[in-house]
Amino acid sequence: MIKKILYALLFALIVWLCAIFVPRTYPVPPFEKRATEQYWQLPTGSRIGYVKLPAKGIKKPYPIVYLHGGPGGFITDYMCNMLAPLTDDGYDVYLYDQIGSGHSDRLSNLEDYSVDRHKRDLEAIFQQIQTEKVILIAQSWGALLAMYFVADHPNQVDQLVLTGPGPIYPINTALRDIKPPDSLQIKAPVFSNQQANAALNNIRTKAMAWFAVAFGSKIASDQEADDFNTYLTNGTNKSTVCDTSKAVKAPGGSGFYVSVMTMESLASMPDPRNQLQNTNVPLLLMRGQCDNQKWGFQTEYLGLFPQHQLVVIPSAGHVIPLEQPDLYLKTIRDFLEKNEISQ
Repeated sequence: MIKKILYALLFALIVWLCAIFVPRTYPVPPFEKRATEQYWQLPTGSRIGYVKLPAKGIKKPYPIVYLHGGPGGFITDYMCNMLAPLTDDGYDVYLYDQIGSGHSDRLSNLEDYSVDRHKRDLEAIFQQIQTEKVILIAQSWGALLAMYFVADHPNQVDQLVLTGPGPIYPINTALRDIKPPDSLQIKAPVFSNQQANAALNNIRTKAMAWFAVAFGSKIASDQEADDFNTYLTNGTNKSTVCDTSKAVKAPGGSGFYVSVMTMESLASMPDPRNQLQNTNVPLLLMRGQCDNQKWGFQTEYLGLFPQHQLVVIPSAGHVIPLEQPDLYLKTIRDFLEKNEISQ
């Protein structure tokens, strides 16, 4: 009897170890490299893939730099096409894949993935562009990256556009339960990130994240890990729209390890609030009516930037241009034009 129990325990252990350490595959599209992609080799050690959309006509003095969401997101052809009309207004537009995702390199040392690394990369990109100031358009996690950059370099940012920003760290939990005014008609999305994570994660993916954080080790290749991140993104994309039929299929290219490690590093970043207080940078904060980010956390940005404009986009979720592309672009254009005239 004891022998049978030992055999059963041994079998269970083998099954458990296989579930953790045997590689898996996911039904996701391969990453398609962009033929026109350019690259920066930064002094930080990062090799960064980027797209430059050159200005047309009379060139504006300051370029636009787009900061994508995630962490672990990347630049899609859709976003390039979405922002391309800004070149008609005279803006050079730069869109780049943050280190660890898209066309940019994956790092062998997982501890090198951090908020500080992203910030130093952005500072180095600022030097590469050789401009006095930039205009930042930042989506979701990109808004946090923008905050750390603005906190250290307020005089190098001409205007700031944040769409669907998440909470500033360290999170002020008292803001979580603040209710939006009824007049804004804000509502929760039908689907949540938590539902997707619960349904799509498995024991191996949880172990991948744990080993990365605890030991800085990759028990899965970058290819497998990134494929899982794409698979997971297919699920979480349902939480980024008002109408789940508008959720897009995620293309290959997202970064798993950079996502895990960057989020882990947020706790060690200094609080940027004191440096941001009463910043003179004009801010446009755009929020979808069904944004999955808490309203109270987004109001904190408005308190930090006295020159702010809040626009709630109806029938749109966390990724506004998926459901309201024309209104998304018009709102940004109107803001940039208004502040250009006032300067």
